[in-house]
Amino acid sequence: MTSAFPGFDHVRLPGADGVELTAAVGGSGSPVVLLHGFPQTHLMWRHVAARLAADHTVVCPDLRGYGASDKPAATGPDVYAKRTMAADIVSLTAALGHDRFALIGHDRGALVAFRAGLDHPRTVTHLGILDVVPTLDMWNVLHGVSAAVAYHLYLMAQPPGLPETMIAASADTFFGSFLDAWANDPRALPPEIRAEYLRASAAAVPSIVADYRASAGIDIDHDQADLDAGTRLTMPVTVIQQDWGAQLGYDAAAVWKPWAPDLDHRLTRARHFMAEEAPDEITAAIQDLLTR
Repeated sequence: MTSAFPGFDHVRLPGADGVELTAAVGGSGSPVVLLHGFPQTHLMWRHVAARLAADHTVVCPDLRGYGASDKPAATGPDVYAKRTMAADIVSLTAALGHDRFALIGHDRGALVAFRAGLDHPRTVTHLGILDVVPTLDMWNVLHGVSAAVAYHLYLMAQPPGLPETMIAASADTFFGSFLDAWANDPRALPPEIRAEYLRASAAAVPSIVADYRASAGIDIDHDQADLDAGTRLTMPVTVIQQDWGAQLGYDAAAVWKPWAPDLDHRLTRARHFMAEEAPDEITAAIQDLLTR
């Protein structure tokens, strides 16, 4: 759906371990990389990318396992570890000639961005996080019946076989339920975009499950090791979230502060698809981040 990104080129670039990623690249100036969330592809950035491209080189990849990027078999826990997926982004951006860049991630892409910020502090100049808390903290704040909003995290954490079979048997219903329930304004997801998200997700069930399964295992180990070692995000960080803390009983800014000493924490009235529902708000927040 290249028409969603007028003026952008779609390219194939090397990630880590021989994986290739597809990305939309456009604009000129200092580089900004935008990582998508679930159940989306790089198309979620179509509005924000166009605005940022006036002043920046904007790179919007599909994460490994998603969209038009490669979907390697999960032969080990590290294949979809956020550490591996972060290495994909560093490799991809280096292939474009950029050894330093700002990195903004939404949802699953935000977890990749968080890991990139910890693992590659000399490469990531500014870090933007949309609608998540770190993996280690995510599991800690989910409790009681309010955690039912995140049932998919528990489903896809199960051993290989069951979740893949269940989801593939009714992929449109499964992924469509999130597109419907998490949208504040259905007009933000026009029919052709919604259809593309459903098509891309149905074609990627094993890799999407593997991504989520990693967040119930190896990603926790990596986060805990960094927490114990005192590793922190050294770059300016902006976090934009729905007010999940009020619903789940935690202080979201307080969760982020120990990880990000230079933190700008913002709440938004937009819901999960915030870059599509409130592109002006999200663009302005990113532009503010890039001036810090």
